[in-house]
Amino acid sequence: MDRTDESSTLQQRWFADRYAENARFVSDRAEPLIELLAPTNDEIILDLGCGDGALTKLIADAGATAIGVDASVDQIIASRNLGIPSAVMDGHNLAFNEVFDAILTNAALHWMTSPNEVIDGMWNALKPGGRVVGEMGGAGNIAKITRALTKALERRNLHKKVVFPWFFPSEADYRQRLEARGFIVDYMALIPRPTALPGEFTAWLDTFAEQFLFLVPKKERVAFKEEISDAVRPDLFDPHGCWVADYVRLRFSATRPEKDS
Repeated sequence: MDRTDESSTLQQRWFADRYAENARFVSDRAEPLIELLAPTNDEIILDLGCGDGALTKLIADAGATAIGVDASVDQIIASRNLGIPSAVMDGHNLAFNEVFDAILTNAALHWMTSPNEVIDGMWNALKPGGRVVGEMGGAGNIAKITRALTKALERRNLHKKVVFPWFFPSEADYRQRLEARGFIVDYMALIPRPTALPGEFTAWLDTFAEQFLFLVPKKERVAFKEEISDAVRPDLFDPHGCWVADYVRLRFSATRPEKDS
């Protein structure tokens, strides 16, 4: 990546209002995770990558003490506005030591591209016997979208400046990482989940693909987004009038043993 290009250093930004408008489906489709977590009213639970706190509030409503952390200041402000105790914190540097009975993390781990650091932090944050329940993008997630993004950048000779912002592991990869740290993997599944978007595909790009958009001169970005939309339309536009993203999710549950080996 050419660090001399100022636009290439810009990272994905998270705005609570934009996220609520274009990405509410992320928390709306997390009910299976809450069921897998099965929170109880005597537990302290961390929501890692809590976003605007919508899912954290569901945990709290179930009776548990729920705390959220997220790297986005704007999202943490929104979470606190829901009455959720929340802190700005990078998931690569969790500052907890055997505090939590459980960790829930939804659609956040794939944004953390040094996964072993995150797994170490989750291990340290859990009490012995604690559990982590999570869902993230898995192998094959948004493959059609990333292919179209890459080709559009190649046509502009910008593809060499891309630093891929996501980590989409296979079952075998993520299982090995968890087990190498000492976790017992209780459940893991790679789940194809085509997901209807609430609006135009260009809004998805604005919300989730800024790191690619920033590589393109500002005056060209509208045309760039339309070019990508046209490329994926045959595969991702439902004839009933809805865009459907080619999501694949990796869902898992793992336990830190009562006694470390």
